[in-house]
Amino acid sequence: MSVRYIESSHLPTQWAEFEMHGFWDEENDKEHVVLTLGDVSNGEPVLARMHSECLTGDALFSARCDCGSQLQAAMQKIAENGCGVLLYLRQEGRGIGLLNKIKAYKLQDEGADTVEANERLGFGADLRDYSVCKVMLEHLGINSLKLMTNNPRKVEALKSMGIEISERIALHTGRNPHNARYLETKAGKLGHLMDDGVAQGD
Repeated sequence: MSVRYIESSHLPTQWAEFEMHGFWDEENDKEHVVLTLGDVSNGEPVLARMHSECLTGDALFSARCDCGSQLQAAMQKIAENGCGVLLYLRQEGRGIGLLNKIKAYKLQDEGADTVEANERLGFGADLRDYSVCKVMLEHLGINSLKLMTNNPRKVEALKSMGIEISERIALHTGRNPHNARYLETKAGKLGHLMDDGVAQGD
C-alpha cells in the first residue's frame, strides 16, 4: 500500500479542537485526512466515521444528499464523546469524481436514480476503495472501531482488512424532500441499513 503519512496540525472547529493528520496515496495521487480527538491509541474501541468526500453536500450545502449532515453529526458526536476519529476520504461521487458526479446529477434531473445514473455513465454503483484506511488507522495505533455508518459494506470492508468493528452505530440525519428518492435508492439497491434492518441512507 503506497499511503504515506505527511504531517499533523491542530484543527479548531465549532465542536472541538481536533488533530488533523494528512496522508498521501502515491498510487492514486489522492490526499486524505484523518481527524482525531482524545487518546485514540489506548486499545479501546474508538468512535469512528469513514466519510467519503462530497463537495456538494459537505461544502456547498446540497440537499440532494445527506452527506454534509452526516459529516457534521459525526464530528459533533465525536466531540460530545471526547474521543474519536474521522477519516475523510477523497472519493467524490462514490468514486467517479466531481465532474462525472455533475453528469450523473443531470441524468437524475431527467429521471434516473443515483445507481442508474452512474451505470449509464459506464461506472459501477459504488467504486469506493477503503483499503487506504488500514494504513491510516495503523499509523494512529487504532485497531478497533465503534463505526458510525448505515452502510454494511463499510463494515465488511474494514473487517476484511483485520480491523475489529465492535459496534455499528446508525447515523440517520438530513432527510428532506430533495433527497428522499436518493435515500430510498441507496436502501433498495445498495443495502444501507437502519437499526431494525430497514435500509436507509449513508
